[in-house]
Amino acid sequence: MERPIGMFDSGFGGLTVARAVIDLLPHEDLVYVGDTGRYPYGPRPQDEVRAFAREIAWSLVKEYDAKAIVVACNTAAAAALDVLRDELPVPLIDVIEPGATALVRTTESGRIGVIGTVGTIGSGAYDRAVAAVAGAAGAPVTLTAAACPGLVEFVERGQTSGAEITILVERLLAPIVAADVDALLLGCTHYPYLARVIGEVVNAPRHGGHHHPVTLVSSADETAFATRQVLAAAGLLRPVDEGPAEGRHLFLSSGDIAWFADLGGRLLGPELSHATRWHPPTGDHHDHHDHHDHHDHHDHHDHEGTPR
Repeated sequence: MERPIGMFDSGFGGLTVARAVIDLLPHEDLVYVGDTGRYPYGPRPQDEVRAFAREIAWSLVKEYDAKAIVVACNTAAAAALDVLRDELPVPLIDVIEPGATALVRTTESGRIGVIGTVGTIGSGAYDRAVAAVAGAAGAPVTLTAAACPGLVEFVERGQTSGAEITILVERLLAPIVAADVDALLLGCTHYPYLARVIGEVVNAPRHGGHHHPVTLVSSADETAFATRQVLAAAGLLRPVDEGPAEGRHLFLSSGDIAWFADLGGRLLGPELSHATRWHPPTGDHHDHHDHHDHHDHHDHHDHEGTPR
């Protein structure tokens, strides 16, 4: 394997970014870690998420010789970006700034929204990123942010449609609907898998007449463009005429690898046909995942869904 791009997320959500990177840079090698053994990150304390992010990022650098790290998890980026940028010996790409840039560029009314996990929204990372981008662009905007606890768990169970998720989305996105935004950033890499439900909710007919149609903005494509830009600037892009036309892709999971390959393959595509075990280097993972039957995935969030 050539020096790969390293990428990680709390679980399956970062596969939206992996898909965009593979499509844009098909000849690059990629190593992806989904920390499904410890998801969801959203409800956990920031210092704990920061510790997980450092473990995975350093594992990608030391064990896989990653030439750059893509933090494909908004919660981890909000918690750990500054620390990782200071200590990692390779370029770092995150999902927050590219998403904020796309959001400000998309709006016409200046009323914009962002949804994310409790950890991401509570960190204020998007408020700061949007203010910086809008200030630089001279574009006055009003940002409405809404935390959406529970949505990640639906995606991790492979449940992306139906009455149950629709009712939850309606309740969680009420502040976004009330703010009459015309652009909504999916501020969690899991949320593009819920785009149809989210789009139907924010664009549903309302009492009281006219409202702006809402454009959904995903940070996946923007992050892929940022990855190409950063690699090019650092002289790290693989020359297209060297090596195979298609890069190699390695997918690792700290949880149930059979479930990761099964659901991950459905979400990402044929590149993810099997997964390999990733162990946190400190041994700080919950060994009971290894002793469960391979199809216990519905129980994962019962063990992991609340902060320790």
